Formats: sequence, C-alpha cells, structure tokens
Amino acid sequence: MKQTLTTDYLLIGSGAVAMAFADTLFHETDARMVIVDRHHGPGGHWNDAYPFVKLHQPSAYYGVNSRPLGTGLKDAAGINVGMCERASAAELLHYYEQVMQAMVASGRVQYFPMSNYTGPAGDTAGNGVGDAHNGNVHSFSALTSGRVTHVAVGKKVVNTTYLQTAVPSTTPPKYSVAPEHTCVPVNGITRIAKPAAGYIVVGSGKTGIDACLWLLENGTDPDAITWIMPRDAWYLNRANVQPGAEFFAQSYGSFAAQMEAVAAGNSVDEVLANLATSGQLLRLDDSITPTMFHAAIMSRSEIAELSKIKRIVRMGRMQRVEREQIVLDKGTVPCTPGALVVDCSASAVNRRPIIPVFSGNTITPQFIRTVQPTFSAAMIAHVEARYEDEAAKNALCTVVPLPDQPVHWLQMMAVNMGNQLRWSKDKNLSHWIAMSRLDGFSALAASVTPDQPEKMAMLMRYGKSAGPAAKKLAQLLAE
Repeated sequence: MKQTLTTDYLLIGSGAVAMAFADTLFHETDARMVIVDRHHGPGGHWNDAYPFVKLHQPSAYYGVNSRPLGTGLKDAAGINVGMCERASAAELLHYYEQVMQAMVASGRVQYFPMSNYTGPAGDTAGNGVGDAHNGNVHSFSALTSGRVTHVAVGKKVVNTTYLQTAVPSTTPPKYSVAPEHTCVPVNGITRIAKPAAGYIVVGSGKTGIDACLWLLENGTDPDAITWIMPRDAWYLNRANVQPGAEFFAQSYGSFAAQMEAVAAGNSVDEVLANLATSGQLLRLDDSITPTMFHAAIMSRSEIAELSKIKRIVRMGRMQRVEREQIVLDKGTVPCTPGALVVDCSASAVNRRPIIPVFSGNTITPQFIRTVQPTFSAAMIAHVEARYEDEAAKNALCTVVPLPDQPVHWLQMMAVNMGNQLRWSKDKNLSHWIAMSRLDGFSALAASVTPDQPEKMAMLMRYGKSAGPAAKKLAQLLAE
C-alpha cells in the first residue's frame, strides 16, 4: 500500500545546499519539510568523496547558518599553516548528521535517506489527494524495499540536485586502461598495499591536485608521478579569502585589488594578467597561460609543492592507457607496466543552463554569490521566507554563472557585483547578510568606525574602484 504524506516543502537532496536551505527555512519559519536523498546519510557528495579531501575554503563560512563548523582556529602546521582550518569529509558528515537530527527531532522535518525521487505523482494514488492539493503531489521510492511514498506538497518543491555534483568514485572514466595497469578512482589510493611501478594522475582540476599533494605528502617520489593535465587552470588565492578581523587588511585589500585590476584592464587577457600580478589569481606555471577556470581555491604553499612534479603531460585529454604508452588527443608518452592510474577526471559541478531560482511551485537553488554554495542556498531560503513577489525574489537571487573558461571570472564578478548592489539597497536584507554566519566579510565592513583610519582607507580604496570596474566589466563582456 502506498503511503501519502503532507508537507509544506519537499526537498530533493540532502547535500550541502539542501542542508543550508533547510536550516534557514527551519529557523525562520514554522514550515514542515520532507527531505529525500539517495545517500544513506546527509551530506550529499561528501558521502562519496575521497577520505583525505578537505574544504577548499575556510570552515568558518561553510555549512549552515545556525551551527558553527569547526573550532575557529588556524592551522598550526602543514600546507595550510597560518590560515583558517578547513573541515575534512569526516567532520562534515558528522556535522550534517547533527544538523539533520536536530531538525527531525522537532517533528517538523521528515528525512528519507536511501530513497529515489521519482517525480510528480498527480493523483496516481487514487485517493483524490492530487486534486485536493492542486496536483502538487510527488513521489519517491525506497531503494531498499521499493516502497513508493506520495507527498502532497502544500507550497513548493526544492530541487537541490540541478547542478548535478559528481565525484570520480561515482563517475566511470571515459578512457580505457590496459590490463597491465590498475585504475582506481581517487578514493582508491588510500588502500595501496604496495608501491606501484608509477602513478598516473588523470585530471587537472582540484581533485587531481589533491591526489598529487596526497602522494607527495605520503613520500611518493615526484618523478614517479605522471600528471595528465588537459588544461592549465587559474586558481583563486586562499590567502585572500580568510574571514575574521585578523585578516581584514588581506581580505579587503584583495577586494580592492580585484576592482583595480579590472578597471585598469583593456582586454580580458589584461585583466587576468593584472589579477595574477596582484596575487588574486594563481597558476602552476607562470610561463603558461591557463585556459581553464573552475574557481578552485589554492595556496602558494600548495603551488610550490606541486612544482616538484616535473612529468606533467599537456597533450589534451586521455584516450587510453596501453601497456607501455599513454595515448592522448595530441600524442603519446611512455609509461611503465604496472602503473596505478588514479582517475580524477570527473567534473565536480556541470556548467548547466541558468534557470530562474523561483518558478511557480519550484525552487531551484543555484549560486547567487561567487563560489559560496551554502551562503547562496541559505539566502535563497531567507528570500523565500520573507518576500512574496516572484519577480522581486528572482531579482534578489540573480544566478551567478558557473565557470569553465578564464573569461567566466569576469562574468561571475559582474553578476556578483550587481547582486551586492541590489542587496545593499534593502535594509532588512543587508542586516540579514551581516548577521549570517555563512557571510565571512559583510559584518567586518559594517563594524568599521571613523576612528579606524586604516580600515576606512581600505574600504574607500575598494569603493573608489568599484564603479569604474563595473563599467569596464560591462564593456569587456559586451565585446
């Protein structure tokens, strides 16, 4: 027999975005929620991530608004020394389990892990529920038993899976590997039982970087690593995104430098060069102009460590690994039989078409601030809770496009600046942002007083360049 539930909101997914949205809605309204996810526990892709992964950004502004993540301390040793701590996958899964338990304990939230959302159900239950709730009835099935549950949704469905986050452990490689070699997703390198004849790391994104850093950290000879890098990338500099008063000069100096770099550039390439010169963007090799930008966040220490690897293959994408050679788009390179192929080629987030966040009975969370998925989701939930007009809500939640190419840095910045301007004109929204735990910087700026001349000068420096930068962004993107 089919079960029918009633709720205000149906959330598809229980990953970082879903949890940030649900947490804000939970604390700012009395709404009831049903949360459905295929994973066995909350946390989304963190359930599938490699065990040594860490956040690319500080823990201080990741997670949900209501609960701090981490200890608030700086790393005292290691490659992130002197900067704010970054949570591991294990920490994040424990954190999200606690958040979910607190919401479920209230009785307003029902959570169904190991369940597959199957779409609108209409009135297929045969009990008239669909008609009674304007047809907004949806269904999901339990992956363990196959039991189908209908959900009559009184308000909206929140689809947090639109951006289709993927990790190598759940995405098969698109190349073949000869039997003389072993191919594992990045998760598999922690289970090495003996040294391999060599290590072939496939992928130039952050996962490939993490794999290389892990191998080096665990004593692998850099000459034993072959790194297949289809495209070189620009990286954001982690030193510039450290929250807290201690890092005020670094953070707001960086914001000002970005505006100045844009305002002084007469082409996209000039802007990117200015950003690199001022330390806003990093790259592995200063002699190579990157053709990729995925907004990954790196430190100079990580760049220095990776420079130890000399066998970096820049010959396009991998086609196959044969017994004694690697075949790529633009040629071949030799390899030793018995090498371990470490697949890091899955794209974490797809650059999907932008759609409105609010559309009738559906909410589709996307990025509304650059590289801040959880802040974006929390603010979307706040806008849903406090604003009525759909057009006004979509204007406040204009989607920041996901990046792939370097020019997309400019696109992201242009939309981000437009959003910030709109938010600043709404007194209540500005207050919410300043009070948000997931916003690492607005409260700092708001707390500056006239008797702090150095900080005032930093904010004025930013303000002076922001207008010219916005005009230049519009001009360059139009061209």
